[in-house]
Amino acid sequence: QLQLVESGGGLVQPGGSLRLSCAASGFTLGYYAIAWFRQAPGKERERVSCISGSGLHSNYADFVKGRFTISRDNAANTVYLQMNSLKPEDTAVYYCAAPKSGMPCNTDMNYWGKGTLVTVSS
Repeated sequence: QLQLVESGGGLVQPGGSLRLSCAASGFTLGYYAIAWFRQAPGKERERVSCISGSGLHSNYADFVKGRFTISRDNAANTVYLQMNSLKPEDTAVYYCAAPKSGMPCNTDMNYWGKGTLVTVSS
């Protein structure tokens, strides 16, 4: 059974950093693009970043460009989201998701993790 499990969330001060991990089980991660989404309280879910299965292509939402970096280690079946220069408005539950095998980032996501909470506050 294909599963995605996020970890690495927590409380951080403005300007700080966190690294989120998305661990995959039940499938070979290299066949799947992986995206990070987030949802803040009372707001719609939004896409943060996505990386292709090979890791050669990635994209970012404008509101995180220059601050967040997505990467993957297919041997470890894990995708990471390095978040630097965090702002209070980055506070949200962060989810990783995957489309069907072989599909690119700009398609519907079929598999979702349960999320990890990131709180940016002094």
